[in-house]
Parts: sequence; structure tokens; C-alpha cells
Amino acid sequence: MIPQVHSQTNLKPAAGWQPVCHITYTRDTWVKLANLPNAYAADEAKLLCQESPDTWVAWVPDHGETVLHKSHFYA
Repeated sequence: MIPQVHSQTNLKPAAGWQPVCHITYTRDTWVKLANLPNAYAADEAKLLCQESPDTWVAWVPDHGETVLHKSHFYA
């Protein structure tokens, strides 16, 4: 059987509903970096501890420890 994919572009969200993706990061999570901190750094970082609601202290291989804003990485 071949799976069928149907587009739902004609569907509209319910009134007042805003689509939001809530990703919960935890200590020791490996994340992908949106931008490399230097030309030789790996493209992933290990989250060490949350510094504020929007920033994490992370370790980047071939770079070292750094502070990342949540907009600088993704799962």
C-alpha cells in the first residue's frame, strides 16, 4: 500500500489560536547550531545549564564553553 499525502492548506486555524512550538531543552542535550562560533567549531553544542529563560551555557567541540541565546540553536 502506498501512503497518500493530503495537503491541508485550505484549513484555517480556530479563532484566537496561535500555533506555537514549545520545545523544552534539558541539561546534556545536544543541539544543532544556527551559526558556528568560529570556522573550526563543530555544528553541535551540548547544553550545560540554563543561564536565563532565554540563554544556555553550552560546550561546543573545537571551540569551548559559550553562552547561546535560544535563537542560536535548534533540536
